[in-house]
Amino acid sequence: MVDVLVRREAVADRPASTSGSARGFRGAQLLRWTRGHLGLVLAGVVLVLAVGWAVTPSVFASGDPLTGVPAEKFQAPSAAHWFGTDNLGRDLYTRMVHGAGLSLTATLTAVGIALVVGSALGLLSGAAGGIVDTAIMRVVDVLLSIPSLLLALALVTALGFGTRNVAVAVGVSLIANFARVMRSEVLRVRHAPYVEAAHASGVRWYAVLVRHIMPNSFQPVLALAAVEFGIAVLAVSSLSFLGYGTKPPTPEWGSLISEGRNFLASAWWLTTLPGLVIVAVVLSAQRLGRFAGRTTSR
Repeated sequence: MVDVLVRREAVADRPASTSGSARGFRGAQLLRWTRGHLGLVLAGVVLVLAVGWAVTPSVFASGDPLTGVPAEKFQAPSAAHWFGTDNLGRDLYTRMVHGAGLSLTATLTAVGIALVVGSALGLLSGAAGGIVDTAIMRVVDVLLSIPSLLLALALVTALGFGTRNVAVAVGVSLIANFARVMRSEVLRVRHAPYVEAAHASGVRWYAVLVRHIMPNSFQPVLALAAVEFGIAVLAVSSLSFLGYGTKPPTPEWGSLISEGRNFLASAWWLTTLPGLVIVAVVLSAQRLGRFAGRTTSR
């Protein structure tokens, strides 16, 4: 009886030890991957922090971004004011955190417009071919020949001031990039054996387009969206810097740099620290986008 109990305990202990070693092995693998992709991990942390600022700004900065203490104006970065204070005594870190909502919302809107419209044009061009393909690609070539920031500036001048118009202008300026990539992927996929087999079996053309061509062409476009996100952040901030965004005193990343440039000699932090935040977000988005592009191309 004692031998039976001993054998049962030994058998019961085996799965636990095996699962424990498996967890240890996975943990070691994760640690090695993290060490080998430290830059990628830091990029992810930066983007998650920026999204956290946009979604729940009061968690990261509970102060009021619109009011300040005049007696505390032009204070350098310190433990009390991480990014210093501006000419009205407002905490710059608080204004950066609360300004992330408008800046990143405009960026996501711009990328969404470019992704949807550009992908639709590229899908139609690559699938239809002939005159339709030629006409759409000539329009895309014209858009690509104009610098995106210049095109966005011309569009926002015609549309008027405001964060929404800035988002629309930046989105339209990025459509050509998505259309070109989507068209090239559609041309690659539409002659695949499974697509030809679907046509041969009598499946309607629009069903083939939706079920087979579009899902297998979309991954590189999504990777491009991650890369273009960083470019859109820069474009939205640039237009906001030029005064086309929301009206003061509502904070936006670009407008914060614009407000601080008048005090660059005496209060360097008013332009330098917001600029470094924008650079960090742009570089992080580019890093993740390139990693996603390499992953999808394998």
